[in-house]
Amino acid sequence: MAQVLVRDLDPEVVATIRESARRHGRSLEAELRLILETAARHRSTDFWETAERLRTRSTNRQRTDSAALIRADRDR
Repeated sequence: MAQVLVRDLDPEVVATIRESARRHGRSLEAELRLILETAARHRSTDFWETAERLRTRSTNRQRTDSAALIRADRDR
């Protein structure tokens, strides 16, 4: 496994992550590892793949014209 050293972190950021680790019952290192892994997985998801997946999930849903809804709300 690779090791990473991050310097000059804001002490408030470290304190926030340390508190989050405490609440989750993890060490600071484990919390940081989880944050980095989650961020790396999230970033690797291609935007267009996500858009297509959402489009597929919503194919049978009724769509409404948002402009008409906004206009009706303004006319109240």
